[in-house]
Amino acid sequence: MFNRRALLAAASAIAILGAAPMASAQDDTLDIALISKGFQHQFWQAVNMGAERAAEELGVNVTFEGPDNETQVDRQIDMLAAALARQPDAIGFAALDSQAAIPLLQQADDAGIPVVAFDSGVESDIPVSTASTDNMAAAALAADKMAELIGGEGQVALVVHDQTSRTGIERRDGFVNQIEAEYPDIEIVTVQYGAGDHLQSTEITKSIIQANPDLKGIFGANEGSAIGVVNGVRELGAEDIVIIGYDSGAAQMEAIRDGLMAGAITQNPIGIGYETVAAAVAAINGEEVETNIDTGFFWYDAENIDDPEIAAVLYE
Repeated sequence: MFNRRALLAAASAIAILGAAPMASAQDDTLDIALISKGFQHQFWQAVNMGAERAAEELGVNVTFEGPDNETQVDRQIDMLAAALARQPDAIGFAALDSQAAIPLLQQADDAGIPVVAFDSGVESDIPVSTASTDNMAAAALAADKMAELIGGEGQVALVVHDQTSRTGIERRDGFVNQIEAEYPDIEIVTVQYGAGDHLQSTEITKSIIQANPDLKGIFGANEGSAIGVVNGVRELGAEDIVIIGYDSGAAQMEAIRDGLMAGAITQNPIGIGYETVAAAVAAINGEEVETNIDTGFFWYDAENIDDPEIAAVLYE
């Protein structure tokens, strides 16, 4: 959560901002700084790929960085402060904490540096646009698929990456709200948080299964969470539990092909990266930018995983 380190980072950025030369003032190439949630998941590598594609097409420079894991809010704030200090032409930011970065983003806004949120927004109107998946709708679809696969009744659980980012909150709430609204015979026995770390999520999954012997299904709300659920189910030999994931990546795709995971929601990470850079360039040029850019989502399982439309948005 937001703390004194974040405040010091904000103060440091404010002090440096007045003295640092703009990168784009040294040449004619626009400089766009992207701060993601991390690098440890294939999802973020795919987002970076999309950002690089847009940068090449639009003739701009893009830097892409993130903390080592998705628990390091302070580290992400430090990265944002350092990016702000070099005075880029625009900033793209995927918030680990929807509130912690607001002072720094306000400083960017005051300096006339457009901010584009991507994947996970902030609780502020500072970003000129947010390029992301409709996570509430996507998680509701995951709930519908879970209900269908367990016959509309029984106990289910969630393993979510966090309860501070917009993605964590919205995927949790989208799933839970849909179950509560549409499936009265399904009981959500617990929601646990594994920081998007597959090892931590594995141990959480095993604890959930051991505490709930009648459990019928588990929803893993991001790549690391879903991989942890798969590993936990496999280690306990509980393959009769229906697993639904979120994102793709090699491990989830293999689990679906092997029949251990029923299916998953895939985002369009390359599209997220591309649209973030495109929106940043448009904002720099004073063009109108959509407030919310919906980059789409898809359900995939063993039946459609090789369909061209689905294969185009999966990443390994």
